[in-house]
Amino acid sequence: MSADPTQTLAFDTSCHLFDGCGFDTVAPGLHSFLFKPLFGDADSNLYFNKTMLLALLGSIIIVGFFWAAFARPKVVPGKLQMVAEAGYDFIRRGVVYETIGKKEGEKYVPLIVSLFFFIWVMNLWSIIPLAQFPVTSIIAYPAGLAALVYILWVSLTFKRHGFVGAFKNFSGYDKSLGAVLPMVMTLELLSNLIVRPFTHAVRLFANMFAGHTLLLLFTIASWYMLNGIGIAYSGVSFVMVIVMTAFELFIQAVQAYVFVLLTCTFIQGALAEHH
Repeated sequence: MSADPTQTLAFDTSCHLFDGCGFDTVAPGLHSFLFKPLFGDADSNLYFNKTMLLALLGSIIIVGFFWAAFARPKVVPGKLQMVAEAGYDFIRRGVVYETIGKKEGEKYVPLIVSLFFFIWVMNLWSIIPLAQFPVTSIIAYPAGLAALVYILWVSLTFKRHGFVGAFKNFSGYDKSLGAVLPMVMTLELLSNLIVRPFTHAVRLFANMFAGHTLLLLFTIASWYMLNGIGIAYSGVSFVMVIVMTAFELFIQAVQAYVFVLLTCTFIQGALAEHH
């Protein structure tokens, strides 16, 4: 068994079922989401680790892809430009226009497209060999993106409606509610200003965290049970690795789509007239 309890079974190749070493002591857990600094000092919080490297590489890949696709655009697009245009147009028409509208939404298309592809690529790292880790399973990344959207949403609401109008927008003010109005306004304020941004971040984080944990569990279990009669169990576990990988591909795209769809919904709510 590995001498370091923070190492997962994936690095302890000598441990198998019926060998007298326990899977439970090195099973996937929170330690699977912690990485030592590539350089810097972890104690001072000034360091650069694997997740930061993946986020940086992902950003470079996205910028490089769209730069290469649109640097010299052609009337008859090549394959790269065609793929980039299809992705851009899908988000512009299928998300932004459908939610905010063409007139109001056009100015937000670059932001929404950037958010979608950034999140998608950060999710995709989960199934890329050598990387094999979804950056968005670290809460700081979804929280940072949700905070960006939150600031945009709140500032747009105040800019469009003024202080009084924004307060009514956030609180769901409706004088026809009568005696229950204070309770409704309190709940709406809590829901809109606290719960909504929290769930916006946690929804993405939780799905990627759970998906990565399951992939780790079945992958490590496939190796751990590869011994004696356990080979049959190992085969089932390996099939689950394949199934979960395919399912993760779907979830990764869906979570990126849901995040930007909710972002557009927030923006539309900020721009809409309060009745």
